Amino acid sequence: MLYKLYETQRSLMEPLTDLAASAAKLYANPRSIWGMHPMSQRISAGYDLLHRLGKDYEKPEFGLRTADVDGVDVAIHERVELKKPFCELRRFKRFTDDQATLTKLKDQPAVLIVAPLSGHYATLLRDTVKTMLKDHKVYITDWTNARLVPLSEGDFHLDDYVNYVQEFIRHLQARYGNCHVMSVCQPTVPVLAAVSLMASRGELTPLSMVMMGGPIDASKSPTKVNNLAMNKNLSWFENHVIYRVPSRFPGAGRKVYPGFLQHSGFVAMNPSNHARSHYDYFQDLIKGDRSSAETHRKFYDEYNAVLDMDAHYYLETIQTVFQDLKLVNGTWHVRGVDGQIEHVRPQDITKTALLSVEGELDDISGSGQTEAVHGICSGVPKSMQEHYEVEGAGHYGIFAGRRWREMVYPKVKAFILRYQPPVVSSVPALSASPAVAAQTELQSDTAVLVAATAPQKADAATTVTPTPAPKPAARAKTVKAQPVAPVAKTLAADVPPVASKPAARKRAIPRTA
Repeated sequence: MLYKLYETQRSLMEPLTDLAASAAKLYANPRSIWGMHPMSQRISAGYDLLHRLGKDYEKPEFGLRTADVDGVDVAIHERVELKKPFCELRRFKRFTDDQATLTKLKDQPAVLIVAPLSGHYATLLRDTVKTMLKDHKVYITDWTNARLVPLSEGDFHLDDYVNYVQEFIRHLQARYGNCHVMSVCQPTVPVLAAVSLMASRGELTPLSMVMMGGPIDASKSPTKVNNLAMNKNLSWFENHVIYRVPSRFPGAGRKVYPGFLQHSGFVAMNPSNHARSHYDYFQDLIKGDRSSAETHRKFYDEYNAVLDMDAHYYLETIQTVFQDLKLVNGTWHVRGVDGQIEHVRPQDITKTALLSVEGELDDISGSGQTEAVHGICSGVPKSMQEHYEVEGAGHYGIFAGRRWREMVYPKVKAFILRYQPPVVSSVPALSASPAVAAQTELQSDTAVLVAATAPQKADAATTVTPTPAPKPAARAKTVKAQPVAPVAKTLAADVPPVASKPAARKRAIPRTA
């Protein structure tokens, strides 16, 4: 009922917010009769603020068109690599016609960024992705608003989250041989479970895991968020925060934890800060400080855009992560896609390096909660474990903003590079023009399969030297994984050298950028 009331109120407010936006423009225009009013700036600022307080915020876009790679602008093409009912795996493919830069891009590590499913969209990590693109091939999980998923797609559980992560990891491994995984906030727990299950089965696990600001052990330094989840029983959450999606949405009838309730909880944590921020915005509009006003708009366009979560996933997360602490207590069991129930054993991870990152002033995931991962991953050698506490950083500061770019990212970059297999140096036999080099970015599915089934030819594309060709057995592990990627329509700069096409088959095309 509450969801229907909220949507009714929002529908009634929509014409008024549109009117407020129009009025703000009329009073801000110095050539209109309203703009000549002595209080026009204040009136315009008031209407603008009213519009922003009442408007509905849609999902933002990443909007990443280019990335700076050592002073060279490379074009970014964002596309959906895999599509699941409740999530899309997005790839940020990089293009360039600069041959030196292209060679550099092809040798960089592949990183899967697992974004949180906790109320905001994956675009909250826009700054994270933009920075990572400088030195990595980047993929990210983009979770779908549950109210847009029809009931015919079934429910979404925490187990499904874990299974999605495993599928995405295998997808990157099939393309690149292996990958690195970075999880921010909430997904640290399901990501650790996913890698643990892969290790227990004897599967290839990621080269490294970067855990940032997540509730691995929510009992350590509990915050307001933790206390709410721990002090209320599960039935309270089911009776007070779970509602059905109204009929106007594709997911009508689905039980969800509405995004507007989550947003209210975010604001309630620091109401005075948000009130002051809106007042400063009002003052900036009066003063004509367009730069500060635009910074405010960008932040709240992201912060106010929220999504609904499937009720099953939300309640299971509350119980598993915060109430029963199943991960650290060793009592978590996950149902796989085949229906088999498996025990989550982090101690089975032995070959994946581990970096944990915490913010000194984090008020969402308290001190020590993420660092606890080192205690339960006892199978990982101590030499492959590292913890970093970011001085003066809050929760958002560890993955966005100045501290992320200047303090955290250099640590993450160095850690990933440390466990990235070295690239075998090669001497090309033929020199290609930049346009020809850029063509290497675009290959068909057939070319991928041919390269995978003919490892010696693929190797020849990377280098033509007088030295003997490598033994087939030495390349079996990498080549074997290639045919598992049927969804790839093209290969960009992110294609590993072993999957390149012979140089003699290259065709020049106009530069993509």
